[in-house]
Amino acid sequence: MKIDFDGLQAFVCVAELSSFVKASEQLHLTQTALTRRIQKLESLLEIRLLDRTTRRVELTAAGKDFLPQARSLVMDATRAIERVRDKAQQGLGHFTLACVPSLTTHVLPQLIRQYATACPGNSLRLHDASSHDVRAAVLNGQAELGIAINGEPHPDLEEIVLFEDPLTLLCPTPHPFQDKASVQWTDIRHVDLIVVSSFMATRVFLDYQLAKRGIRLSGHYEVQHHATAINLVAAGVGCAILPSSTFENGDRPHVVKIPLIGPVVKRKVTLLRKTQHSLSPAAQNFYELVLGNFRANKLLRKKK
Repeated sequence: MKIDFDGLQAFVCVAELSSFVKASEQLHLTQTALTRRIQKLESLLEIRLLDRTTRRVELTAAGKDFLPQARSLVMDATRAIERVRDKAQQGLGHFTLACVPSLTTHVLPQLIRQYATACPGNSLRLHDASSHDVRAAVLNGQAELGIAINGEPHPDLEEIVLFEDPLTLLCPTPHPFQDKASVQWTDIRHVDLIVVSSFMATRVFLDYQLAKRGIRLSGHYEVQHHATAINLVAAGVGCAILPSSTFENGDRPHVVKIPLIGPVVKRKVTLLRKTQHSLSPAAQNFYELVLGNFRANKLLRKKK
């Protein structure tokens, strides 16, 4: 059965004010429109709720019995609507964010800390996954927003480039490279290299960019995660080629980050959302916070 909220609201208002005139004024309706709402509700319930004379309005026995329930329904619906409106206006709620793990070291924690300060009542579920899986999570609705590595354009994805993330060399100390201001790609051909798996977006991007320039590198050690590569560098096993955003000098003792040049190879980090889909208030707040953080860099570009 379809719930007639307008009829319930009209009935409760007339019953409490004992007047069609006062009720129509409070609901901003004509008396004719108010009467129609009452009649529609009575037709739906198949029972008379009000007896109306030229002088007064009285509840029928059925109306007296139904009034407490009707009042409760109207109050519950009104409170629910007010809660939804308040959440929308204040950006409250929760949402799921998908993000590549390499950005969870520095970039994402700073954004989440700002978000927690701006929206203390909100909750965020983080889905850390490969760049391919981040894109899939946004497309299939598992996540409202995604932060990933620039990929092939998709008609159902809105993709905004946030920043360009250069690949850098992490080396242990002591090491012959540790005091260099920069290192050429050709300088590291005979270095013990720790590389991430060929299934990771960073490795795919690296191999493609270097192949275009005729540069070939082979790693002595292959790992699945950037954090593992950093741990091996710290242990003195070898050097690693990782995105700059994954490490800051001072993060770990006996590890230094050195720019790689000749050429500088950069990956593009993008913010993803589904095209022509409204975000929840909580996700919208985070979306605007992210854009606000990177807008000053003037790197924001939209792809569809």
